[in-house]
Amino acid sequence: MFKAQRLKANRGRALQFTFEGTTVTAYDGETVATALLAAGVTAFNVTRGGEPRMPFCNMGTCFDCAVCVNGHSLVRACLTDVSSGMQVNRQEGK
Repeated sequence: MFKAQRLKANRGRALQFTFEGTTVTAYDGETVATALLAAGVTAFNVTRGGEPRMPFCNMGTCFDCAVCVNGHSLVRACLTDVSSGMQVNRQEGK
């Protein structure tokens, strides 16, 4: 039987950004989606009906991970690298 194991990886420098006003620590080279998932965020955005939405494809085709970054709407979190001080908010009702 195959036993899975995590490979060691060097992480970039630590940095911080905000999600919905809460400080999130991430590492240089990570995407917004990676950082939010690692931080335990349970909904990146909300549908018009109020249902939570999370990343689906993680390769930029579905827009389920769309967030608002520094005032720009419909930014795909799975394709956007984190940067220090960025402000990320949920993209509600889209």
